[in-house]
Amino acid sequence: MTKVAKSIFAVAMVLTIVTAAVAFSLIPYGSDSTETAVLKKGMTGSQVRTMQTKLKNWGYYSGNIDGIFGTQTYNAVIYFQKVNNLQVDGIVGAETAAALGMTLTSSSSSNSSYNSSDLYLLAKCVYAEARGEPYTGQVAIAAVVLNRVKHSSFPNTIAGVIYQPGAFTAVTDGQINLEPNSTAYSAARDALNGWDPTNGCIYYYNPATATSSWIWSRTVKLSIGNHNFAV
Repeated sequence: MTKVAKSIFAVAMVLTIVTAAVAFSLIPYGSDSTETAVLKKGMTGSQVRTMQTKLKNWGYYSGNIDGIFGTQTYNAVIYFQKVNNLQVDGIVGAETAAALGMTLTSSSSSNSSYNSSDLYLLAKCVYAEARGEPYTGQVAIAAVVLNRVKHSSFPNTIAGVIYQPGAFTAVTDGQINLEPNSTAYSAARDALNGWDPTNGCIYYYNPATATSSWIWSRTVKLSIGNHNFAV
């Protein structure tokens, strides 16, 4: 091989190596077809509630079991990670979840039997009926709607339940047509993803304003904010 041929060959090899290196660098680190589920500050939902329950049972958390990953929950996760020699980042990933005895699922695996129209209508109902209530109370309103959907005594769709004649004051007075805010959307999503603070209740009412004598005959299971939740 002549000196010129050798030089051309050497240049070609260098270009090949550089091209391969650049191509490799463009591959996302750790990328695959499965998105790893994590819980972190600012998130809400039933998985956060489960995590809070475990942390509280073991003495790491003293706040409310409300399904909201706030500052107090974050500090409890940090505490748990330090005590158990885990990576201290305040994020519940696979390792911390395993130490808690939890199996995390991706948020994309939410209840597929409901669509975006259902979410929108449920958020409208939450906003119309419970804006100003504690977040857990807003989730509870959405949960009552979903509990009715599953109950044989009520229509089997979200729209059917909400627009059942006389069922909701917000429909009667037109407040159902107000645009929901982000909190109402979050509460609706959490309920759709399985968080039910009422544990199966199918009625709720405000004892300060309720005028129906019948609703007072229902068995009250708990109160959240200004509402009683009953069966």
